Amino acid sequence: MTTPELIDVVDDLVGVRAGDPLDALRRRRPVTRDQLQASYDALFAPLDDAAFPLDERVLVAAFATRSTADDTTASSYADAATAIDARRTEIVLAEASAAATAGPFGAYREDGLVGESTDGRRYEPGIAARDALGERLAAALAHAHLLTFRPREADAAAQTGLVDAGWSADGIVTLSQLVSFLAFQQRVVAGLRALAPSVAAPVATSASPEEVSA
Repeated sequence: MTTPELIDVVDDLVGVRAGDPLDALRRRRPVTRDQLQASYDALFAPLDDAAFPLDERVLVAAFATRSTADDTTASSYADAATAIDARRTEIVLAEASAAATAGPFGAYREDGLVGESTDGRRYEPGIAARDALGERLAAALAHAHLLTFRPREADAAAQTGLVDAGWSADGIVTLSQLVSFLAFQQRVVAGLRALAPSVAAPVATSASPEEVSA
């Protein structure tokens, strides 16, 4: 019996194929490549998802990536979420599009940094979204937006809001890990896709006298 070939999620999103220039580029950092895939597997193929069910994870992923950019990564999670729960995904994506912004923002308290403080969009699900998604998922979306765009404000009060919405300590930790992973994954995929044309382009070499005369 042959062992099925494992799919690297970043390679799949970027369109990397074995032996091509981007594949060679990624293999220069094997530990980073393996750890990124291992993180994805742990978050989306968990041994125990009782504290943070898989359907909620995918919906949060669809929200967090779409609120950052409408790119390949966001489309992938949107498709995955739609396959699980089309009704809630439609609502989540609408919320993400409405909450989309650039950042991060935040207020610095340290001497010498106060002048670099910036303020930007804050997100809280409306009544209609809360009714449709439930307080638990709505709170997760708000926290995902906070961690993505206002990480300096992810304080004890923010965590209390999650607890009040029904989140356990384990669930909150996994939610935070998920949002952190998504931000890194999305940047890696975007970076590799931007590099693809230059990496694939043939390197110019000096022509030999024979080639010139030909």
